[in-house]
Amino acid sequence: MVHVIIYILIIFMLLAALVALEAKNLLSSVVSIGAVGFMLSVVFLLLRAPDIAIIQVIIEILTLVILIRATIAVDVHLVKNIRQFFPFAICMVLLLLLFMFASKAMDLLPEFGNYLSEVAPHYLANGLKETGSANIVTSVILDYRAYDTLGEATVLFTAILGAVVLLRRKAKND
Repeated sequence: MVHVIIYILIIFMLLAALVALEAKNLLSSVVSIGAVGFMLSVVFLLLRAPDIAIIQVIIEILTLVILIRATIAVDVHLVKNIRQFFPFAICMVLLLLLFMFASKAMDLLPEFGNYLSEVAPHYLANGLKETGSANIVTSVILDYRAYDTLGEATVLFTAILGAVVLLRRKAKND
């Protein structure tokens, strides 16, 4: 059942990406790209990766704020119909190939609810003894997966710092 929901979300993501490409208004394109990012975070949640989903949502919000501010500030001139058939056909073929590979990858995923972790029993059995932490979640996040947590914190800090720098510079110029 979860695979069906993920397939539906992938189809909506592809449609939103096509809307972003074909929209006449730049702000509509930015909102469509934001929809793709938020649907991707839902896919991460369905794949049981809430930490990645949270980072995706935060990065998506910051990116949308920056892009919407940049879009509103820019005077955009529309380009008239310059599309040709051959580049569009290549894009559609590549999109079809991407969809086929993604559906094959989804079929290779294990069924939801199946136990696949080989390290979880070790964490549960030895977490208190090896780390000294009474909370097993804290011991996993801060001891066993400390570099992963440091990397996620670095990504969040860099994204927030970049947004603050860009928005602050823009506010000073206004």
